[in-house]
Amino acid sequence: MCLGGGCELALACDWRVASTDKSTKIGLPETQLGILPAWGGSVRLPRLIGLPQALGIILTGKQLVAAQAQKTGLVDDVAHPEYLVAAARRQLARGKRPTPSPSGLMNSALLRPLVVRRARREVLAKTRGHYPAPLKALDAAVGALGQPLESALAIEKAAFLSLVQTPECHSLMSIFFLQERAKKLKAAAADGAARPVQRVAVIGAGVMGAGIAQWTSARGYPTLLKDVAPEALAKGLKSAEKIVQDGVKRKKLTPAEATAALDRITPVHTDVPLAGVDLVIEAAVEKLELKQKIFAQLEQRAGPRTILATNTSALSIDAIAGGLADPTRVVGIHFFNPVHRMQLVEIVRGPRTSPAALDTALSFVKAIGKLPVLVQDSPGFLVNRILLPYMVESVRLFNEGVDVPRLDRIMLDFGMPMGPLRLTDEVGLDVAQHVAVDLQNRLAKPVPINDTLAQMIAKGWLGKKTGTGFYVFPKEKGAKESPNGGLAFLQAGGKGRAQDDATLRDRMVLVMVNEAARCLEEGVVAAPEDVDFGMIFGTGWAPFRGGPLRYADTRGVADVVAQLQKLQTEVAPYFEPCAKLRHMAQSQARFYPSR
Repeated sequence: MCLGGGCELALACDWRVASTDKSTKIGLPETQLGILPAWGGSVRLPRLIGLPQALGIILTGKQLVAAQAQKTGLVDDVAHPEYLVAAARRQLARGKRPTPSPSGLMNSALLRPLVVRRARREVLAKTRGHYPAPLKALDAAVGALGQPLESALAIEKAAFLSLVQTPECHSLMSIFFLQERAKKLKAAAADGAARPVQRVAVIGAGVMGAGIAQWTSARGYPTLLKDVAPEALAKGLKSAEKIVQDGVKRKKLTPAEATAALDRITPVHTDVPLAGVDLVIEAAVEKLELKQKIFAQLEQRAGPRTILATNTSALSIDAIAGGLADPTRVVGIHFFNPVHRMQLVEIVRGPRTSPAALDTALSFVKAIGKLPVLVQDSPGFLVNRILLPYMVESVRLFNEGVDVPRLDRIMLDFGMPMGPLRLTDEVGLDVAQHVAVDLQNRLAKPVPINDTLAQMIAKGWLGKKTGTGFYVFPKEKGAKESPNGGLAFLQAGGKGRAQDDATLRDRMVLVMVNEAARCLEEGVVAAPEDVDFGMIFGTGWAPFRGGPLRYADTRGVADVVAQLQKLQTEVAPYFEPCAKLRHMAQSQARFYPSR
């Protein structure tokens, strides 16, 4: 790793050589922490490789492998690890490097305004102005061009000092520490009980099963992928191959590594012995009876020490394991879709899950490079438990007459990566309805659902996968989706009550904050950090706001409770703030200590 300060130290040298080892990563990720490169990176990188390429690295926090770094001019030579010293000696033999000119063609005063205008436009389009660091880094990098080194470094330093005082920086720094916390996560009652995992089996070759098999095989685990239908297996293998080939295109894998990863997947459609498999991950359709049947079969075919995991997103772990002779070896390992992009994995502890099963799941998830959050077996676990009320409320608002683009725009402006109705289309209306109904039946205080999604599903509108949902998705490559013009019949009640954007936002945001506090109240997770970490890495919850519970602290718990009570009176009883929020408001308590 040569990131941040490591990269800046390298930039201060005359020459740079990089290893071809796949662990080599070079870049300046500071803007992702709410700051900017302040050990010379904002000054030296534009002078070395030109302003346009440097901004592409600094403003995005992009990490380069050795070949990419050499192509941009960030490193001068690339060598296999055993030849690094020889490569370094060859560079030293060239003598002192000429001082890079700060005013080359790509940094010229003529082109600079065009480069800056385009970079600023791209930053604002991506961040909607919520993140000050990329804009400040842009100003610092441009302002330092043409200046003597000491003056340029002073510009960089001043920009850094202004950023570290911002609330956005504090929130993004907290997320960094949440990541580090997840990497070291241990289950108190299970530490040290993990069994070694060398071979993995994935049951079900659908989108999730194929994604899990691709990820485990790419991390070196021989993986058996089983499905009863040969056609499903073929489709799953094709999906895994596409992900791997995309990795090759993006220089994440070499062609040889890609071939080896696919070779580690063994597809089967018949019942085969699983005694030699250490961990089985079931990824079948979300139907309890089907999963119970699969686990009954797995118990017969797997070895007595094989850990049996389910990738269910909401069903009870204990119910799935209910009919087994040994339910203690069943645990939840809930990956998020798409598996190769989503870092979070929920490790779900059932009431009868053994320490060995829990610790094995936890160790395995960390070993394959994912970030775990430990949750109790409860309806919807953590992420879906908090996310579904938000999606249900957005559908209710649409049903009340609020336009689809307006609803989505409000939450994009809040900082969510995708609007709630667009998200529903992405997830699939049938999937969202299934989970919503399940939570409705199992939670003591659910946000009530209406028949809007059911009516859309009856028309065959399932979202992106069928081409029509709240939006219409054109088949032409690169064409943008547009609002579905046939939805008027679902808003037959007219425009309903007049509500400003702030009220609409609060109805969607505070229903999540309330459910997040309730999860903590019920012991679904152990700490506020678990809630915020799960929502940021599981849903992309406005990172600069630090997660729903940190947002409650920033806004003020008393204010959150007052607004929920107002919504409870004016809109519906389900906005009633949970007991934990009410008690915290009365005692002026916070979820996190004051900074």
